[in-house]
Amino acid sequence: MKLRSYYECNECGYRTSKYLGKCPSCGSWNTLTEQVEEAPAPAQSPKQEILTYGSADGKPERIDSLAAEERERCRTGIGEFDRVLGGGIVPGSVVLLCGEPGIGKSTLLLQTCASLSKNRTVLYVTGEESGGQIGMRAKRLSVSGGNLYVLAETNVEKILSHCDGLKPDIVIIDSIQTTYHNASASIAGSLSQ
Repeated sequence: MKLRSYYECNECGYRTSKYLGKCPSCGSWNTLTEQVEEAPAPAQSPKQEILTYGSADGKPERIDSLAAEERERCRTGIGEFDRVLGGGIVPGSVVLLCGEPGIGKSTLLLQTCASLSKNRTVLYVTGEESGGQIGMRAKRLSVSGGNLYVLAETNVEKILSHCDGLKPDIVIIDSIQTTYHNASASIAGSLSQ
């Protein structure tokens, strides 16, 4: 049983994860008291197939004995991005795109989605913007396509549920630090999440 605490204002019922001297909701001083509750039980998810990349017996192998596995890469249609990715996205891989706020990560991802969705099903999960905001950006960039889906969601279980239904070839999550899993009591963006 996992316990987690929060602070609740005795005057108005405002809740926060940390102690504050003054309640931001009603403005009363020293009215926040610590409350303890049992964290919800982790949701039981179906067993996922675990991919293993090592030897069958888990022992170290000499590098000369490893079979070079060449896989066809998915070209994004954005030349410089494909070059940085070594020729495109490797199927089954995870790519983390990071940079300062406002430099165009989301714009680049939406343009990549437009190109990839020409012959693949792509799910663009947005945790920072609404579907309407993504729609405005898509219109500005002339992005459209029948195989490009947008989901405004931050709950990992719900994202996976939609993936089970849609079965996309490519999933883009913008941004991963906004997602959370119910099994962890910590806040989205924290290390344990």
